[in-house]
Amino acid sequence: MHKIELEKAYNPKSFEDRIYAKWLESGAFSPVASQEGRAPYVIVIPPPNVTGVLHMGHGLNQTLQDIVIRFHRMRGEPTLWVPGTDHAGIATQNVVEKRLKAQGKHRSDMSREDFVNETWKVKAEHHAIISKQIAVMGNSVDWTRERFTLDQGLSLAVRDVFVSLYERNLLYKGNYLVNWCVGCGTALADDEVEHEDTPGKMYHIRYPYTDQSSFAELATTRPETLFGDTAVAVHPDDERYKHLIGKTVHLPLTDRDIPVIADPYIDPNFGTGLMKITPAHDINDWEVGKRHDLQVINILTQDGKLNAEVPPKYRNMTIALAREAVVQDLKAQGLLIKEEEIVHAVGHCYRCNAVIEPFLSEQWFVRMKPLAEKALGAWKRGEIVFYPKRWENTYVHWLSNIRDWCISRQLWWGHRIPAWICASCGKTTVSRVDIEKCPHCGGAVVQDPDVLDTWFSSWLWPFSTLGWEGVEQAKRENPADLRRFYPTTALITAYDIIFFWVSRMIMAGLEFTGQVPFRDIYIHGLVRDKQGRKMSKSLGNGLDPLELVDEFGADAVKFTLAYLCAQGQDVLIDKDSFKLGSRFANKVWNASRFILMNLEGRNLIENPSLRMVDRWIYSRLNTAARAMIDAFLSYRYNDAASVADSFFWNDFCDWYVEAMKLSLRSDDEVEKDRAVSVLLDMLAQALRLLHPLIPFVTEEIYGKLPNTERPLITAPYPLPVFNEKDAEIEKHFGVLQDLTRRIRTLRSECTVPPEKKARVAVNFAPALRSAEFEGFLRENSSLVKLLANISELSFSIGDEKDTPSTQGAIGLVGNGFEAFVFIADAVDLSFLKQKFTKELEKDKRFIDNLEKKLANEDFLRNAPPDLVKNEQTKRTTAYAHVEKLTAYVRDMGAVAQEQDIL
Repeated sequence: MHKIELEKAYNPKSFEDRIYAKWLESGAFSPVASQEGRAPYVIVIPPPNVTGVLHMGHGLNQTLQDIVIRFHRMRGEPTLWVPGTDHAGIATQNVVEKRLKAQGKHRSDMSREDFVNETWKVKAEHHAIISKQIAVMGNSVDWTRERFTLDQGLSLAVRDVFVSLYERNLLYKGNYLVNWCVGCGTALADDEVEHEDTPGKMYHIRYPYTDQSSFAELATTRPETLFGDTAVAVHPDDERYKHLIGKTVHLPLTDRDIPVIADPYIDPNFGTGLMKITPAHDINDWEVGKRHDLQVINILTQDGKLNAEVPPKYRNMTIALAREAVVQDLKAQGLLIKEEEIVHAVGHCYRCNAVIEPFLSEQWFVRMKPLAEKALGAWKRGEIVFYPKRWENTYVHWLSNIRDWCISRQLWWGHRIPAWICASCGKTTVSRVDIEKCPHCGGAVVQDPDVLDTWFSSWLWPFSTLGWEGVEQAKRENPADLRRFYPTTALITAYDIIFFWVSRMIMAGLEFTGQVPFRDIYIHGLVRDKQGRKMSKSLGNGLDPLELVDEFGADAVKFTLAYLCAQGQDVLIDKDSFKLGSRFANKVWNASRFILMNLEGRNLIENPSLRMVDRWIYSRLNTAARAMIDAFLSYRYNDAASVADSFFWNDFCDWYVEAMKLSLRSDDEVEKDRAVSVLLDMLAQALRLLHPLIPFVTEEIYGKLPNTERPLITAPYPLPVFNEKDAEIEKHFGVLQDLTRRIRTLRSECTVPPEKKARVAVNFAPALRSAEFEGFLRENSSLVKLLANISELSFSIGDEKDTPSTQGAIGLVGNGFEAFVFIADAVDLSFLKQKFTKELEKDKRFIDNLEKKLANEDFLRNAPPDLVKNEQTKRTTAYAHVEKLTAYVRDMGAVAQEQDIL
């Protein structure tokens, strides 16, 4: 063989694009037809919105999916990862409207068709960027099956589901209080409203009794809504106000009187125990109003201004201006008792952040309770499994308290509602196909102008992406992909959309396919900065995945995110965090480069014999493979990355490759061939082990090995092989490592230069003696000398007459042995003793401070338990260090007396 040259420096830019193109060309991302007999592993990507570029949240989410997809592909399973994007109704329409505004235009200046065409252009532009980002990250999605939520097939599925729900009496249209975004001009579902603690005021207002005997004091944060009040309510058992029930009060700033009613919803202990009831602008008041058949007065227009239901003075005012005017007029009439500064939760639009207004509007709704009951049943039967398990509680709570879902949106971009209203008879017709005439009277019809909530198409994603186009199609025959790959296997998503998407997909899957859409639900955290803040443009703490890939490489980004992604926790990162992954990928490159440089003139041997150190590294590979397989199967990404890092960096590089230098430097050509052959096999297996976490660099190196044929992406993942002797080999090698580490630590603490080599004598004292360890260390003494960088290594047994003197050495005690390092051969003892003495003084001062802190009862009582435990650990560590240094100084004193140099 000839040596194989890798570039001296790890440079991912030189091969990542080339390798991705090679994977695409080979069809490696598509499931192999010959695997049909095996159960598939399938993921549908949470579709990014076509509104911009991918952020770090997408980077984390797609990295986690790619890791398990690659792992299962290497296990020989038919593996499918379906990519796609979401049309994102509100968000995408906002982008287009902002562009029009920059041009001095508004969507009302153009036809609906022209506006939708402009939006398709934005979609195409952003889709191209998103696709490039997915590829640059190295994500192995099956591009041949890419979908979009407004594709023809998905549109057919959406329309069929709407009609089917209507036919099953699970969908209705009616006047109801909805969350209205005045910024977007549309209704929102409850879970699209984000509540933020916001400074505000509580206004206490006099409502005079109609008989002018006194007044009722009521408090509100929204005084402008008093124009929509239609009652004042008290609790029926509140003795203070029983005499008022049935009477009336005068509504301030109006010419109306409203009744005092009794309702058990009212909390007599809250405020004054009196509550203004505004059915059109508060959901709880809406329910009270229905029970008492109160008048419902909507005082707002769709763009958030006061309408004709209010006195003329306030009409066309914005909510903010109307609030200011109402407060001033209440003051002027002596009806404002006081104002209080408060902080309260205020609903905001999840897209434009405008304040949400409860608004009476005619909308389409899905009856959710029957669907939720099925989804709860699936969980109870164990058909879905959450990782981490605690998310089950959130799932159950939300489904148990679910409300009907408002699915209509007052937008132009999205799936048009398939309902037509007759201009003649007024009846509504819901249809799977477009109609031109009313089926009831033959009159002209107009299609409902609204579109469906974006999530109405997304909740069908797991099966609509695989070809499901409706109930009628499913009755005939499902498409091949649906039969083969549905239900999918796993959903990997962030916890912030568990309500929007996860729960609804389960409901839709059960309702329309009779099966849950996936089994495993892995809920990961959010990506935040080092201070725990959400990444945002306003804070300037965002990270661009493409910029990170350009600087560190895709493998570095992937490995870092996996390493830091612990179940149930957010991922806290900054730019420097990715040096972790870069260092690891660089280590893999350099270790591989060293091995490949040593191939010159060597012959590859089939089934080479294995020495002790070879058997040890194969045992460590078995242990690592077993742990990583278990971690991947249970979505413990950080555990898998940690094992990979420890195995390759510690076991393989620091111990095995270093140990093999004995053979590589040997004069025995046969031994060199044997060593190189084993090294190449172990390197190939290590690269297969690491591939799901760092796919590019492993594929690049694997393709250059003389002992590999197929691409790494489809090579088999290492399978742990049980061997009874593994435990014995690892135990023996562990003693060798223990001895080596202790010598290395002493050398480091004594600042022994690398070129200085000390003698070491190992004594197997009768009390510590272990015959098996003794023989093992004697047999591998050359390896210890190499790894510990020592000049001589001698062995003795405590009761032997020829046991050498240990005078002039610092003693170390290990598992089954004592080692004596003749440190005086390598360092200036007077300097070293001064160094250790200063360290001892510093440690003792540190311990004194810790003892005072831990003796302080106030500290123990008030400090968090973790902090107290941390301080106790510091104390234990400091005492151990003092004990070790004291022994060093004592031994050096004996050496000095012997040499008469101190």
